[in-house]
Amino acid sequence: MAIKRFVVGSFLEESVLFPAVKKVRLAGYKIHDVYTPMPIHGLDHAMGLRETSLHTAGFIYGITGTTTALSGISYALLYDWPLNFGGKPHFALPAWIPITFELTVLFSAVGMVLTFCYLCQMAPFVRKHHFNLRSTDDQFTMVIECTPRTNETEAQAFLKSVGAIDIHIQNAETGWWLGTYSKNIPTVDNAKTILV
Repeated sequence: MAIKRFVVGSFLEESVLFPAVKKVRLAGYKIHDVYTPMPIHGLDHAMGLRETSLHTAGFIYGITGTTTALSGISYALLYDWPLNFGGKPHFALPAWIPITFELTVLFSAVGMVLTFCYLCQMAPFVRKHHFNLRSTDDQFTMVIECTPRTNETEAQAFLKSVGAIDIHIQNAETGWWLGTYSKNIPTVDNAKTILV
């Protein structure tokens, strides 16, 4: 997997980070990601992310569950082993509704969780690079990807001007891989740090 360079800026407050994201986008920098210790309403729009398609995937998984339930019940009770339940018709759709509903919910829930984990690259034994270990605790981290047009010195100065308290450059792989974390994880790999 290719190693890329990133300019990483840390912020202490949401009120500083949110306008900084908008200014960084307007300046033409490519934001790789923003890591926060809690959800921030509207940050996805500020970053220019498109709306998620997870609800469409949930609908497809639900229809698959409905089809599976109706097909399985129909096959079992109409063709494979038709039974006479007190004179009721073999095709008793109202009696099949609870099982159909439960299988629809099961397929939707499990499918959406697996899709979400895949899209967010989260799973047991999956290892990813951490740009700032404190971003899960008390700091907000904005990561700018260095493209051939990016001047790293100007990007660092720009992050400082919009309120970043700690700015450094990191070399990191953007993907994920199977493995475990070593006990000594360096906070910054191959980094120059500018403390404000």
